[in-house]
Amino acid sequence: MPAGRRTTDDGGSSGLATEDGGSGGRTAGSGRPGGNGRVPRDRQTPEDGRPGAHGVADGDPGPTAEDTQPGRRAAGKAQPTEDGHGLADANHAQPTEDGHGLADANHAQPAEDGHGLAGGGRGRAEANGRAGRRGVVAPASAAVAVAVAGGRRVAPAAAPVPVWPGAATPLGARFRTGPDGVAGTNFALWAGGAEAVELCLFDEAGKETRARLTELTHEIWHGFVPGVLPGQRYGYRVHGRWDPWTGARWNPAKLLLDPYARAVDGAFRLPPEVYGHVRDWPDQHVADTVRDDRDSAPYVPKGVVVHDDDDWSDDRRPKTPWADSVIYELHVRGFTMRHPGIPEELRGTYAGLAHPAAIEHLTRLGVTAVELLPVHQFAHEDHLLRRGLRNYWGYNSIGYFAPHAAYAASGTAGQQVGEFKRMVRALHAAGIEVVLDVVYNHTAEAGEYGPTLSLKGIDNQRYYRLQADARRYADYTGCGNTLHVVQPHVLRLITDSLRYWVTEMGVDGFRFDLAAALARSMHDVDMLSPFLAVIAQDPVLRRVKLIAEPWDVGAGGYQVGAFPPLWAEWNDRYRDAVRDFWRHALPDVREMGYRLSGSSDLYAWGGRRPYASVNFVTAHDGFTLRDLVSYDRKHNEANGEGNRDGTDDNRSWNCGAEGETDDAAIRALRRRQLRNLLTTLLLSTGVPMLVAGDEMGRTQHGNNNAYCQDNETGWLDWSLLEDPGWRALSELTARLIGLRHRHPVLRRRAFFSGSAHSADGLRDLAWFTARGAEMTEGDWYAPAATLGMYLSGRDIPGRDERGAPVLDESFLAVLHAGEDPAGFVLPGPPWAERYEVVVDTSLEEQAEAPGTVHRAGAAITVPGRSVLLLRVAG
Repeated sequence: MPAGRRTTDDGGSSGLATEDGGSGGRTAGSGRPGGNGRVPRDRQTPEDGRPGAHGVADGDPGPTAEDTQPGRRAAGKAQPTEDGHGLADANHAQPTEDGHGLADANHAQPAEDGHGLAGGGRGRAEANGRAGRRGVVAPASAAVAVAVAGGRRVAPAAAPVPVWPGAATPLGARFRTGPDGVAGTNFALWAGGAEAVELCLFDEAGKETRARLTELTHEIWHGFVPGVLPGQRYGYRVHGRWDPWTGARWNPAKLLLDPYARAVDGAFRLPPEVYGHVRDWPDQHVADTVRDDRDSAPYVPKGVVVHDDDDWSDDRRPKTPWADSVIYELHVRGFTMRHPGIPEELRGTYAGLAHPAAIEHLTRLGVTAVELLPVHQFAHEDHLLRRGLRNYWGYNSIGYFAPHAAYAASGTAGQQVGEFKRMVRALHAAGIEVVLDVVYNHTAEAGEYGPTLSLKGIDNQRYYRLQADARRYADYTGCGNTLHVVQPHVLRLITDSLRYWVTEMGVDGFRFDLAAALARSMHDVDMLSPFLAVIAQDPVLRRVKLIAEPWDVGAGGYQVGAFPPLWAEWNDRYRDAVRDFWRHALPDVREMGYRLSGSSDLYAWGGRRPYASVNFVTAHDGFTLRDLVSYDRKHNEANGEGNRDGTDDNRSWNCGAEGETDDAAIRALRRRQLRNLLTTLLLSTGVPMLVAGDEMGRTQHGNNNAYCQDNETGWLDWSLLEDPGWRALSELTARLIGLRHRHPVLRRRAFFSGSAHSADGLRDLAWFTARGAEMTEGDWYAPAATLGMYLSGRDIPGRDERGAPVLDESFLAVLHAGEDPAGFVLPGPPWAERYEVVVDTSLEEQAEAPGTVHRAGAAITVPGRSVLLLRVAG
């Protein structure tokens, strides 16, 4: 999980907002800071819990008979203007006589002195910032510049655009041949509660032309526009009620990104105009109820019509079995930005990752899949932009069909789609699968104080989970909002997106950020939830790799081991046990035994296999592997949050000095600990996941939450490979992965039984103490720094592709976390006659196997803090 991912503007911290308005703590290790800027109930006025519900202007006759609640206006339908273009709204803003600003027949009007709001038949906001229950249009004051005073007027198109009925499916913008062979684009947008939808087309100069979509089928607004070709930029304006108290936040002044846009052109900026409410309203606790009628179009990116009939007939997916997989988590930009072998103009891009120099490193290591940090179109948070920073990781999605445009070297007018596909093809040709880290649990629109970019303006009430007080969002993600996956159209959005990336973009699987949030039904996590049920029966999605981050920040959100068959999971219990063992902090070795052998205590149910456990020691969030052995404490000052962000539960040990040091002994010990951690990971049963750069000693200088460090802190430093010590670590990593690929006993497809399957009593898995004796029940509960694990290659369940039994060599792994050398008696017959050393992590150079042979039953010395891997030689 992206620990410490910041989502708020005020830098504060608070607990989780639940649907009943309460607050709860976060799960251990989530690391996500709080601060959601929500209005405490004790700050609301007594009158039905909504500030300013009673305010009316002097002489105002008050609400009409149709108003059933204080201060709320009745909804009005959008009406066509006299010229037939654009939409006027009886309850929304109308152009003033001078052509500037926006007056509103049912909303407040500017007073004669230009300040405050005069009554127009409904409640008003006074100069002190009080807002009526239904929300108001902001006053034209100098303090809050809005449409009436120098803002941009939402103007109708200058000329009509022909719109034919078109079709309600597929959703999005699809170029095709229409009636009579006319080329054009079909536009379809689900906007269930909207009163009207305008399609907005933009030319190269940014001039906007609008067309009404008048066809409505099953809550989908649609139309075919002849002559609209690939490369056309577009967006939507959606009309409806402005009533934040009920969750209605329609605002046609805001240009909205099509949720199904397959390419996005332009960067997200977050000036005040991009917010559906007046962001800088003086009384901040009601700011989200004051509608902002300034045009956001100049400040937001647009969708792009894309046409690509690629059938992938020339591509061959690797289809690597789960048990044979080695995952390598990387950032497209960070992996390529400083690579000397990649041309400068391609660095930081999909084309850079497709370059032979990048792929050569992956194939040399032997990894079978890259897990890409988010590549869906994402936006930067306002609080980061104000500090001169950017969202680097990308866990702030806004376009679920569009590859992030900033990662394209070829252009952003649709070229990014083809560039992404070429990257996938190049990786597939090298035998490497592509897994995407996807963020369907929340969007970049944050909470009630966040911008209006897409779903919030299309139908806020039905896209997001809202609290009982519908002005507020239910936040199970720590990022301000949570998509309401129980809603059919939201479920359709997610599954359509997933299928698109598989069938049309060529990817091989997904890692789901905060997957527990997607598995919630109405409130609780439910393993029979609509999302999981739909995935399980989908003929496309059930065949790809599915990885859950099995937790969220809500109550009951920690679900490690609970996801159903088909799913693998990030196993944080593996991470914690291995970290604790190598810093000699485990009270006994029970936990370590389970984690080394596939975590059967978590996954041996319902037909799940050992590869349900994705084993990792580090991930993108948290310390790098080098920092894990170099820092006791996080050092996140560069994030500008006073070192409050990021988790404090690091389970790290600095080996005697905090940070970088010239002490040769400490430096040597740190490298040995890195070898121990990597060797443990790659010898464990399950699916290992490495983080890019850990194999060469990448450091973030103690920053364990580099989500906003789009700079040398977050980028991989390839010059490390010039150092013989770091190069040797990379070579050891490649050797261990190669060993894993050659020996099926290290990548079992079924759990160990621990039982004897032959007359000599040899079991498939056995555990030994330092005395050379098999461990007893009491040994598992006793403090110990040394553990022996015997893996039998004679008792591997299953058969090969031709139906023959799977046979392999047998191995003994000895892990010793103690500071001092320790004696270890090698098990005698029937386990072995002799043992040959294959890996000894006490040695700096590991290019070749040491080759030392020991007699079974001999007492050997295991160096302090080291791993010995021995092959049974006879």
